[in-house]
Amino acid sequence: MERPTYKRVVLKLSGEALAGQQGYGIDSDMISTIAEQVKDVFDLGVEVAIVVGGGNIWRGIAGSAKGIDRATADYMGMLATVMNSLALQDALENIGVPTRVQSSINMQQVAEPYIRRRAIRHLEKGRVVIFAAGTGNPYFSTDTTAALRAAEIEAEVILMAKNKVDGVYSADPFKDATAKKFETLTYLEVLNKNLGVMDSTASSLCMDNNIPLIVFSITERGNIKRVVLGDKIGTIVKGSV
Repeated sequence: MERPTYKRVVLKLSGEALAGQQGYGIDSDMISTIAEQVKDVFDLGVEVAIVVGGGNIWRGIAGSAKGIDRATADYMGMLATVMNSLALQDALENIGVPTRVQSSINMQQVAEPYIRRRAIRHLEKGRVVIFAAGTGNPYFSTDTTAALRAAEIEAEVILMAKNKVDGVYSADPFKDATAKKFETLTYLEVLNKNLGVMDSTASSLCMDNNIPLIVFSITERGNIKRVVLGDKIGTIVKGSV
């Protein structure tokens, strides 16, 4: 019997991860693969909450750079995360995983409102919970959402699944052949070296609440399960090494 290292996790997925090779929109094959990986972890008895980005549809910062009011652009990005969350919910339920979407922006026809105690109850009852619409506030990223929700539901770890890299590097490995991959880091090192793992708000929130972060590649099938079982893959970021 495989014994998971963690009982309750927050899985952070970028919007780009759902786009697959096409780079934009939602790739049905990719989202099905991700759903199957989540099911592998769910079947171990792990309580799984998911935060999905919206960059495959809309990025608030990119929109504001084109002249759209920053708050408006961010709200548009939040709506993109709702679309991704509903697509992921559909993929999970198609393979028998009970799922609830909770949105930080009220839209009761398609999602529950985010209520902390209800989210925890869903997890305890064996449902995957997908947190949509970020924090509900502009100027905050979905990385910050993952850190905030992890603290609120008392998750043991944040699993940050990347679709291009397999950990944290000293520089962009696609541009710098000498880039070094880190096995472990502290949040202070991430902030001081400006490594761009998460934005500074999210990193500080994780550091203050002592929530470890594991950065790994989602493109290799089975990696989410491997991380949950305690395999040493990717990069682990924590309060102290």
